[in-house]
Amino acid sequence: MVIIYPLRYNSVFSMILLLWILVSGVFVWGRPATFEQDFHVTWSESHIKQIDQGRTIQLILDQGSGCGFASKVKYLFGRVSMKIKLVPGDSAGTVTAFYMNSDTDSVRDELDFEFLGNRTGQPYTVQTNIYAHGKGDREQRVNLWFDPAADFHTYSILWNHHRIVFYIDEVPIRVYKNNEAKGIPYPKMQAMGVFSTLWEADNWATRGGLEKIDWSKAPFSAYYKDFDIEGCAIPGPATCATNPRNWWEGAAYQALNAIEARRYRWVRMNHIIYDYCQDKSRYPITPHECFTGI
Repeated sequence: MVIIYPLRYNSVFSMILLLWILVSGVFVWGRPATFEQDFHVTWSESHIKQIDQGRTIQLILDQGSGCGFASKVKYLFGRVSMKIKLVPGDSAGTVTAFYMNSDTDSVRDELDFEFLGNRTGQPYTVQTNIYAHGKGDREQRVNLWFDPAADFHTYSILWNHHRIVFYIDEVPIRVYKNNEAKGIPYPKMQAMGVFSTLWEADNWATRGGLEKIDWSKAPFSAYYKDFDIEGCAIPGPATCATNPRNWWEGAAYQALNAIEARRYRWVRMNHIIYDYCQDKSRYPITPHECFTGI
């Protein structure tokens, strides 16, 4: 994201200003032209195919292997999104994931979209989870209101100093506020990479593991395109991640606007099917963050 301002001063100052703008543009990343520009295969390269000159990626799962890819760079705050077309038909037992991860085990931070496969004709379920300072177990599940295997839909994660918001086609489905002042952990110290995987999880993914993968339907495929990352690349200028002028830190992104709030309430009323905040068997005492609202 490079913004060119009119040059109004002497040529030396103008050259310095232009150089600063161009250098800054290296660290605040925008939409990559192709998959290879910003991502690399993390496992099972034979199960990832590039289509349309790298603008679309096919992930393949069979009995031999699943697969995955990740960004070449980690980011500290920003917004990431991808258009994904999920596994069609009988996809029970499969999980397609799109997430951010600090890649540190003991104190990892992670922001998850996990798309849980289904039996033919049943609604897809998307599970979100948030790890902060190594603590996860914050699952929520939403039944999608469309067929995510029929066409591409946009899945986005906005992450700034104030909140984390998960979006589907610009509809917010989850909000996690920064409530460090109340002693609630918030991921803000570790940069995270952008990851995606397609893998077998029939021990838990569909109806708690009751529905197993039907390998006669393999191979299973999911498709990705329009990879969009805008954030502070790490390593980079020390001031980038704390710069209040970054667009994702602006006032418009510190709270849901009226339209977003209405859409969010609609999702919560009509499509949420599991919320750890309401699971008394796991949490007899409701976690503190569950009382913070949107």
